[in-house]
Amino acid sequence: MALAFNNLRKGNKYRLCNHGEVFEFWVIDIDEENIYRLKDLHTLDIYMLHELIQFGKGKDYDLQEL
Repeated sequence: MALAFNNLRKGNKYRLCNHGEVFEFWVIDIDEENIYRLKDLHTLDIYMLHELIQFGKGKDYDLQEL
């Protein structure tokens, strides 16, 4: 069962599967407006959560804690 976004905690690691892509990331910051800043565990790129789900949730959507 997929986690909800409000269950994400700063400093924890997660795996997101959506539209056939898999992202493993670390939550580095959560702003007051629930804007999540993430750091990719493999490439060390920094991005926002809304960039990963900007095209909606696919039928393969899954969010798990590592």
